[in-house]
Amino acid sequence: MQFPETTSVLVVGAGPVGLTLSVLLSGHGVPHLLVEAHPGTSRHPKARGVSARSMEVFRRCGLEEEIRRAGLPASQVFFYRGRDLVDPDFVRTGLAGGPAESAERTPSPGLICSQDALEAVLLRRARRLAPGSVRFATRLLSFTQRDGHVHALLEDRDSGERRTVRADRLVGCDGASSTVREAAGIAMTGPTGLGHYLSVRFEAPLGEVVADRASASYFLTEPGRGGFLAVDNDRQWIYQYPYDPEREDAAALSADHRALARLVRDAAGLPELAVTVQDTMTWRMDARLADTYRRERVLLAGDAAHVVPPTGGHGMNTGIGDADNLAWKLAAVTAGTAGEALLDTYEAERRPVARQVVDISLANSRARAGYRIDDELLLTAAYRSTAVLTDPADPALPPLDPGLSGLEHPDGTPGTRLPHLRLAGPPGAVSTLDLVGPGFTLLTAAGDTAWRRQAATAAAAGLPVTVHALPAPDRSGAAGLPPTGAVLVRPDGHIAWRARQAPAEDGRLLAVLRRVLSAPDTGTSGTSGRPSPDGPS
Repeated sequence: MQFPETTSVLVVGAGPVGLTLSVLLSGHGVPHLLVEAHPGTSRHPKARGVSARSMEVFRRCGLEEEIRRAGLPASQVFFYRGRDLVDPDFVRTGLAGGPAESAERTPSPGLICSQDALEAVLLRRARRLAPGSVRFATRLLSFTQRDGHVHALLEDRDSGERRTVRADRLVGCDGASSTVREAAGIAMTGPTGLGHYLSVRFEAPLGEVVADRASASYFLTEPGRGGFLAVDNDRQWIYQYPYDPEREDAAALSADHRALARLVRDAAGLPELAVTVQDTMTWRMDARLADTYRRERVLLAGDAAHVVPPTGGHGMNTGIGDADNLAWKLAAVTAGTAGEALLDTYEAERRPVARQVVDISLANSRARAGYRIDDELLLTAAYRSTAVLTDPADPALPPLDPGLSGLEHPDGTPGTRLPHLRLAGPPGAVSTLDLVGPGFTLLTAAGDTAWRRQAATAAAAGLPVTVHALPAPDRSGAAGLPPTGAVLVRPDGHIAWRARQAPAEDGRLLAVLRRVLSAPDTGTSGTSGRPSPDGPS
């Protein structure tokens, strides 16, 4: 296998986060190489909950419908609690922020899609967009940072061939035991060993058993019984068995398929159930956060940066949010339209979100009476960094606000996600979110020409912005858009800046873009390079 000698970005780890980053980088035209030590994508379902915010990212990538086809139908996204699978006194609850609530908040509600199926969809798109950019059975052995580059030693595990690849940036998406993080000397802090689980993938005819209680997850209320996860709610299942590493040998148990089948039958409450064990894996519940997300030209994303308890379903989704935040910034720095400091905003924006996700998930893991599984929590993410221009009048928002989850609040505060509002047009766009990307987007009032002149000035300076005028029926309260003002939306769908009135001078939008991008002022705007005194408000 031939390795390229150079690339702009080397991504290590082809799980959901690394594959999403590859798709997004290709969308921004960034040359990259994605390597994965394993011979292929995951054979185990692992993470399954794909949040509304992640689905919005995949919608922007043109993957939403394909992922929905690979997942469970919406009618089965429930959460079961009972002594076993045949308990007549079971309780079944829906997802917080279900379809009725989601319709007002997002065009892309979350779903259940097993990680192995999700990775297959992402891999097909990644390879289609950048043939030859994804290499499996390829291991990162070591790397050094010198001469303004990362020099990474890679090994083809099949042939034993080794080659050094020079990259401008290295992104570690290689999981909780990240080789990249360790080699970069980045520590993680937080509790470990909160639980130990043996995950058993098996086949059994359970479809008729659960027909009146079909759910995504089946939590068993008897202590020590664990629970079942539906792969297809018919014959394909996962049993999560909580084991005690001081009393049980997980490796020996994994090899004893008869014993595993007995565990499954006992937990299901079906002593005659025909069980075929297909695969197993062990995992440990931790709640950890990297001390930093960046060390010079090396960055971390996903589980390499944060290990989130699965109680809530936010771990993989937080990583997908990392990729969405990082991709456009890497693209801007690679293209030379942004300064190096833009990459510092990645940690400034994403680490506080991960901190709160870890804390919420840890609290869920300790809740005795169950916990609220919230599809819309990540829609409330609010960023604060130099890539967001705020006004003193703007409210101080937490990184995440569970109190807002499920509520409609299109206030357009810089740093928050652009609110979803249904559109009557243009053709092909049914939501304000469909107007976003791949570059910056400026939303204005209908018929406004002053802002289009501002966009033309920015484009002439090499910073193009797509302008969309929202007609009055569509923009009622839309993103807090004033009659003569505008809202500047970043490629990741978060609001970078809001102007409450028409520009007073030429080049104002260009000056704002340069500040957001940490780009040097070349003096071509005809201004001081800063917004006017009424500023970023």
